[in-house]
Amino acid sequence: MSDFIVTGAAGFIGGALAARLIQDDHSVVTIDNLSTGYEDNIPSGVEFIYGDCGNEEVIKKLPKRDYEAIFHIAGQSSGEISFDNPIYDIATNTISTLLLLDYALKHDCDRFVYASTMSIYGDHLDQAIDEDAKCSPSSFYGVGKLASEHYMNIYQSYGIKTTSLRLFNVYGPGQNLENLRQGMVSIFLAQIFSNGYVEMKGSSDRYRDFIYIDDVVQSFVNCLIYPESENETINIATGKRTKVGELISLLFKLCDKSPDLRISGSTAGDLHGIFAKTEKMRKLLNISKTLPLELGLKKMINWIRGM
Repeated sequence: MSDFIVTGAAGFIGGALAARLIQDDHSVVTIDNLSTGYEDNIPSGVEFIYGDCGNEEVIKKLPKRDYEAIFHIAGQSSGEISFDNPIYDIATNTISTLLLLDYALKHDCDRFVYASTMSIYGDHLDQAIDEDAKCSPSSFYGVGKLASEHYMNIYQSYGIKTTSLRLFNVYGPGQNLENLRQGMVSIFLAQIFSNGYVEMKGSSDRYRDFIYIDDVVQSFVNCLIYPESENETINIATGKRTKVGELISLLFKLCDKSPDLRISGSTAGDLHGIFAKTEKMRKLLNISKTLPLELGLKKMINWIRGM
């Protein structure tokens, strides 16, 4: 059994990762401020510290143990919301990373895995994007995440082995259906189940790369299994390009609802389109197969129906 820190275990991705580690008989401590997650979501057996990861006094509350790794998942994770309060965004997404990297250095925890984002790339030509592409983030959220990656690069010179996982559009059971400003799939499904229609900002010709939560959790776990992932930046995606309009049509079909799409306005900092090259994920993390979108959506819809 090993000890891990997983920040943000009251949320969607952090909670799923913490549950997997507990299932594998490990010990997990989490910090979460419950700003978008819920305490009831924290898996049984996880030790919970309430507070902000960007607060040094909260970091000091971590139990003194020999942690095998820190998984930093917590943070404000919406490009749109980052425009509401850029100062809070940089505190939760960047200052938190610096504090945790400093904690890792001072407490001899030499493995640090970070939940980064596709948003750091900004808009590019309509082609699969690899990790060497130019990063031109168009939201405060993307800027903060990119800054964290650069800080991680510096800490590598101090002996901290870091991995930055650039997550594309994650979806699946456990996603917050009440937050209608974060998570494209969850936003659309919440509207379909509550209103019978989807009210969308932006063009239906926008495109994304949707990846199921279990594949994302496996990518984090595999960072510990495969040392080739150390000091690397890796896209976590399927490599499949899906138009937003196609996604919405599929959701209505799977929910047995007549399509009703209403388009108005746009979202600050939103990308027109992005999808990934996934060679590094396959090579460095040994993830060669990901769940097809339709199957993943069926699992998520069944979860919602069973709530």
